[in-house]
Amino acid sequence: MKVSVVGTGYVGLVSGVCLAEKGHQVICVDVDSSKVDKINKGIPPIYEVGLEELLQKNIHTNLKATTDLRQAVMDTELSLIAVGTPFDGNEIDLKYIRLVAEQIGTVLKDKSDYHLVVVKSTVVPGTTDGVVLPILEQASGKKAGADFGVGMNPEFLKEGEAIADFMHPDRIVLGGIDERSIDHLGELYAVFDGVDRLRTNTKTAEMIKYTANSLLATLISFSNEIGNLCAAVGVDVVEAMHGVHLDKRFTPILPTGERIIPGSISYLAAGCGFGGSCFPKDVKALISYGEKVGSPMHLLDSVIDVNLAQPQKVIDLLKKQIPDLKGVKVAVMGMAFKPGTDDIRESPALPVTESLLKQGAIVKAFDPIARHEAEKVFGTTVEFYDDLKEAIAGVSAILIMTRWHHFQQIPDLVASLENPPLIVDGRRMLNKTSVARYEGIGL
Repeated sequence: MKVSVVGTGYVGLVSGVCLAEKGHQVICVDVDSSKVDKINKGIPPIYEVGLEELLQKNIHTNLKATTDLRQAVMDTELSLIAVGTPFDGNEIDLKYIRLVAEQIGTVLKDKSDYHLVVVKSTVVPGTTDGVVLPILEQASGKKAGADFGVGMNPEFLKEGEAIADFMHPDRIVLGGIDERSIDHLGELYAVFDGVDRLRTNTKTAEMIKYTANSLLATLISFSNEIGNLCAAVGVDVVEAMHGVHLDKRFTPILPTGERIIPGSISYLAAGCGFGGSCFPKDVKALISYGEKVGSPMHLLDSVIDVNLAQPQKVIDLLKKQIPDLKGVKVAVMGMAFKPGTDDIRESPALPVTESLLKQGAIVKAFDPIARHEAEKVFGTTVEFYDDLKEAIAGVSAILIMTRWHHFQQIPDLVASLENPPLIVDGRRMLNKTSVARYEGIGL
């Protein structure tokens, strides 16, 4: 198929590159000419494992980028809207969705062929039908269903694993206003064999995305609350949760006796909190949506409250052994909210670093990918290093904030030191007996 993808952020670019890899002819559209130029040179404007290789493989064959939305829509059969939907504190901001819908609608006015417009961005239930569709009809002067199609196709991409998630999906949700829209959207994914497909309306498709992210966020906050209780009563949460994980309803046992460890288990582990561009925003947006429709989300309110408080636990563990931080050298290990990405949005490392600076600590930091993003926030107030060994040299404490595999080296690096630093493990990724001085979440 010939596909236009509007928006070259995290979702849009990954979707565009992967669809091109699957054999579709893809045009990525963005208003930022510098991003478009980078993409056309095979340089991804965002970091994602495997993205650069696929981009360079497909650019100028199955893929190109442009700032010309009109021509892109005219030259394609289907348009994916993948622009940002930031949360403004009260609700998701739909200004980019509205703008793109109006622009596409204006093009459809002059297009005689059937065209399907699909919302890929994460939007609250009712947005596609209640906001996007009317704008398309008004701008085009045409009737949805009869003259063009409207669909909703949520993404389920984990940052750091997005390419693998797109190329090998566990399910494909095909939302549409009618059978023709769903069928047309289904053609886009016909190249994906053996994948469960769910055909549904747009509102249900929108709800599936929010429900999925809210559930995972809830698992994390539940685990963190249990971890905090464990710490208060002298129990190690890692051992306690391992006992829970062994329930065969969580980790099924095959007839051969082999135990299956599903990825969901990683969300049932205590740490310093969740971050990123999805979980915090999506949970808050669903809370706001629930309030508007008269169905308060009490549980999700608590999920956010627990998460907001969790980074402070790292500071508390640090001050348990070093009460006065003024002039103390502290190394922050990891700025990205998770490994495999340069995304620092809502990362627990941010409030922790801010707290350290406010209390007069001298902060050194290392992140193998996200240094450039973190420097935009902290500038020269934090000493950033490209070498892990240099980052921890001479510090009194090391705070592990991201589960980068690089940090497995820390026990060996500090073992020979005469005065080994305190290790505060915000991710419980190290063996608690592997270093001389250890504090960890939920311990």
